This record gives sequence, structure tokens and C-alpha cells, in this order.
Amino acid sequence: MKFRAKITGKGCLELFIHVSGTVARLAKVCVLRVCPDSLCFGPAGSGGLREARLWCEVRQGAFQQFRMEGVSEDLNEIHLELTAEHLSRAARSAAGASSLKLQLTHKRRPCLTVAVELVSSLGRARSVVHDLPVRVLPRRVWRDCLPPSLRASDASICLPRWRTLRSIVERMANVGDHVLVEANLSGRMTLSIETEVVSIQSYFKNLGNPPKSAVGVPQNRDLESMVQVRVDNRKLLQFLEGQQIHPTTALCNIWDNTLLQLVLVQEDVSLQYFIPAL
Repeated sequence: MKFRAKITGKGCLELFIHVSGTVARLAKVCVLRVCPDSLCFGPAGSGGLREARLWCEVRQGAFQQFRMEGVSEDLNEIHLELTAEHLSRAARSAAGASSLKLQLTHKRRPCLTVAVELVSSLGRARSVVHDLPVRVLPRRVWRDCLPPSLRASDASICLPRWRTLRSIVERMANVGDHVLVEANLSGRMTLSIETEVVSIQSYFKNLGNPPKSAVGVPQNRDLESMVQVRVDNRKLLQFLEGQQIHPTTALCNIWDNTLLQLVLVQEDVSLQYFIPAL
């Protein structure tokens, strides 16, 4: 098994720093899945969707160099389990760097080596090397690391402005533990929370729906009817506060009374966060 990648350019370096920071804020331990055309971050363990979980893909276009050889020609992947904060801390050291290199090494034990090339104000170059311990996962647990395969959602809608949404959810989190998220296929979305002493509702309209959101919807389906899911407010807020990328596309997908999925896309990065219904 071999893996080596290199990131250069301020924009790509900042993007990787933000991705690793997001993963670290949402998962203590993660699985780094090295594929021929991408790096994929996923949760450790086989908890399925019984708890909130994050999957993130960084495609090959974010790297100047990307080479890997998997377990075999037929199983051309590598699965590494590591502490997410270790990777985030190493990536943060690349702020202002000229390049960041990732390499699978063996230094008494398997490591993901992060080498950062820094240039001082006097033009002198120096390297900072982080050897992050990893556990190479056996093939029998690989399928536990894959994102879930789901049917088409019951509603898919574009999210409102991030700061606005985060502010509303933050205020609701101070009132109660559960938030009801509703949306339809006509661009309307509602967030609500209700306790014995107070009821709060926030309404959004004209948010827009992705073009494929109506695919597979029965012809007699009322596009104005709301689909709902009640989720843990703290998990939703954790994602809204923890994610650090600046998405060009931000979607909310709902499976009625079953699952909430938030999808963010920025250039060569896509991020999915699943929160199960209560």
C-alpha cells in the first residue's frame, strides 16, 4: 500500500485546513478512506445512522499531486483510522505555507506523515513534519466506512443564509432540546420548537429547490405539502457552528419523520451530515 499527495496554493491549503477542522469538531476519531480519485473522511465504528454522522469527500482536483496504490488491483483503496484533532492540528500549521504533503509511512508503526513547507520573511525555507499514528483497517470492516445508500429524499430544499440559520438554531437551543424541521418542494421551510411555556417558529420562503428534487415524486404529490423531521437541536447546532468551509451549494434533504441530511459543496469538496429523527 502506498499513498502520497501534495497540496499547493493558498486557496487549496485553506480549503484542506477548513475540511480537517470541520471533521475534528464533529468527530473525535475518523476513518480516512484513500481512493484512486479522492480522500474521504467518515465516522469510525459501525453505528450506522442511529446517531449523527459526517462524511466528507475531497476530490483529486484539490491536490497538485495524488498517487496511491491500494491493497490490490481489485480493492484499490486504503482505510486509515486516526484521531481527527491530530490531523487538524497538523493542517493548521500549514497556514501561510507553500505546500503540504501527505504520505503513508511506517515509523515503528503505520503513520500518516504531514510535511509542511514554510518560507520565512527572509526567504528561508524550513519543514515541519508531523507523524500521526494511524490504524490500517482490515477489509472486513470497509463497508462500515461507506456513506449510507438511501432512496430519494421526500423533500430537498436550498438552505437559507448560513449565519441566519445558525443564529435561529442557537436561540432555539437555549429553549429546548428538540427542533422540528419542515420543508416542501415549493421553496418553503419552517423551524419550530415548543415547550410547556414557549413556542417559537421561524419561516422561510422562496428558498428554491434543486432541479432533481422532484425526481421520483408521484404525479399526484402536492408540492405544497410539508415534510417533517424532529431532531436533536444540539446536533444540528454542532454542525452549523463546526463546519468551516464556504459552500457554493447548501441543501437540506428530509426523509419524513426519519432522517435529516445537510449537504454542502465547495469546489472539490462535498460534505454530508446526517441527523436521525428522534
